Amino acid sequence: MVAIYTLTLAPSLDSATLTPQIYPEGKLRCTTPVFEPGGGGINVARAITHLGGKATAIFPAGGATGEHLTALLADENVPTISVNAKDWTRQNLHVHVESNNEQYRFVMPGASLSEDEFRQLEEKVLTIEPGALLVVSGSLPPGITVGKLTQLIKSAQQHGLRCIVDSSGEALSAALSIGNIELVKPNQKELSALVGRELTQPDDVRKAAQEIVDSGKALRVVVSLGPQGALAVDSSQCVQIVPPPIKSQSTVGAGDSMVGAMTLKLAHDAPLDDMVRYGVAAGSAATINHGTRLCALADTQQIYDYLRNA
Repeated sequence: MVAIYTLTLAPSLDSATLTPQIYPEGKLRCTTPVFEPGGGGINVARAITHLGGKATAIFPAGGATGEHLTALLADENVPTISVNAKDWTRQNLHVHVESNNEQYRFVMPGASLSEDEFRQLEEKVLTIEPGALLVVSGSLPPGITVGKLTQLIKSAQQHGLRCIVDSSGEALSAALSIGNIELVKPNQKELSALVGRELTQPDDVRKAAQEIVDSGKALRVVVSLGPQGALAVDSSQCVQIVPPPIKSQSTVGAGDSMVGAMTLKLAHDAPLDDMVRYGVAAGSAATINHGTRLCALADTQQIYDYLRNA
């Protein structure tokens, strides 16, 4: 298997709790919070570990929250490479309201990264063995421009790393301008922004994804379509995988689970249809859970087997 690494520039310590109901000003009594590691690349590494693979998470960690984050990853047997940061790692809050099943996600700004801290992270990336997969996922923290991100990805590619980018907006567009990205996973709205036109018909989505592949910007484009699963395109084929009907408890973690599963299959050189099938299975498995939990191996395998036999 090809080695897998993930890079998270804005990690978080995520806490999840339940409250009977939510209303202004009063004291909202909550259950004991459950703490989990957070941040795009970190969650991708965790999902890969949950699925029986191995991925090393690279990230900055600051203060007591950063120490807690690192300890939680150790508890999950996720290998880490961290850089000490001056600013404390942010802490996010997820609240599930029992009376109406609503969910509230309070996402704090990422901790600022200094020039030196970013340089240290880049140095860590450039020590990875050539040929490995590097998943760059998550938001940009204060102090880091899109230009710095694209330069890091360029340097990683020049070092021989195969880069997967899971981002949105300007960051995703800039990453694709580099070219030869292994895999991107926009949703339909993000894909529309990338090609600069509205995508109203299913065939419009396919053509837009194919344009990105044909232009050399990405080797594979997987468009997440919510309940309709995902549409995947590479240079030779196009496939759509639709998940079975599942009662969704939470969509938190579904995207990272999907990317983790697809990266794991990519590391095993799986064909496009099998890669996206496993990705849809893991993303669907994550929605079964309350709160911020990612996919579980047993749930993912059950859905994957169903999709293979469908």
